[in-house]
Amino acid sequence: MSVNGLHHVTAIASSAQGNIDFYAGVLGLRLVKRTVNFDDPLTYHLYYGTELGAPGTILTFFAWPNAYRGRVGSGQVNATALSVPKGSLAWWQGRFKIHRVNYDLPLTRFGDEVLPFQDHDGMQLALVAVDDERPPWQGGAVPEEYAIRGIHGVTAHEEGYQMTAELLTETLRFTQVGQDGNRFRYRAHEGHGAIDIVCTPDGPRSRGGVGAVHHIAWRVPEDSDQLAWRKTLVSAGMNVSPVLDRQYFHSIYFREPGGVLFEIATDQPGFATDEPKEKLGASLKLPPWLEGARQQIEAGLEPITVP
Repeated sequence: MSVNGLHHVTAIASSAQGNIDFYAGVLGLRLVKRTVNFDDPLTYHLYYGTELGAPGTILTFFAWPNAYRGRVGSGQVNATALSVPKGSLAWWQGRFKIHRVNYDLPLTRFGDEVLPFQDHDGMQLALVAVDDERPPWQGGAVPEEYAIRGIHGVTAHEEGYQMTAELLTETLRFTQVGQDGNRFRYRAHEGHGAIDIVCTPDGPRSRGGVGAVHHIAWRVPEDSDQLAWRKTLVSAGMNVSPVLDRQYFHSIYFREPGGVLFEIATDQPGFATDEPKEKLGASLKLPPWLEGARQQIEAGLEPITVP
């Protein structure tokens, strides 16, 4: 048994509206849920993905306007790669020029064409041109033949890699599928989303903040799978949180040996639990325990519009 690839990646943004303009506007993803950070309810938590926000396609952001700028370094996921169809990178370069997106020249990594770029907050991203059967969001600004299919993988920089590699392969049952110098790639047996560990013993330590990834989540089908994994992780010496209700999935959290915050999230119940599928992301959704403070919460949030 292994976890089933990536569920979502969560990062920190400086502005909710700027975040929407980039991810829904420039990248053409669907805003599938607008809610708040349950631990900081005067802060937006925005979710993007394909039509229904399928696990493995989800990027989420906490909008913290007054947060410090993050810094790339060890102990953190520093790049998130998204899959697009083969032959589409030239089209994306043209789109990035029009929208003044910072990007680098395409490169080849593990046999795939990769186009690195940054969002408006400096978050490091990449498009990877691959065969990906997942259906894209067809209601956005990007034509279907070029549209993003989901998360391809993430890259974490760490001082060393052996203890993390042990956790990935011995506990989480990943397989090492590639190595290129100091970059080691691991993949779950099912699902989408690899993790690259880049060994940077002499590099600086990372700093969380705007433009940085907060945590990554691996997916499991149901609550019973999650509880079994929690027991396994505790037995392996991990300091694991209790199960937390995130309304659209249930979560447990722990830090892997290199310092990256991992989450294991359930596929169920999904984003259509509190609004119909055709209205996903149309209005602010709050969990039942925050509904009594809706007026105060709405008054403290930045007004936003979706392109």
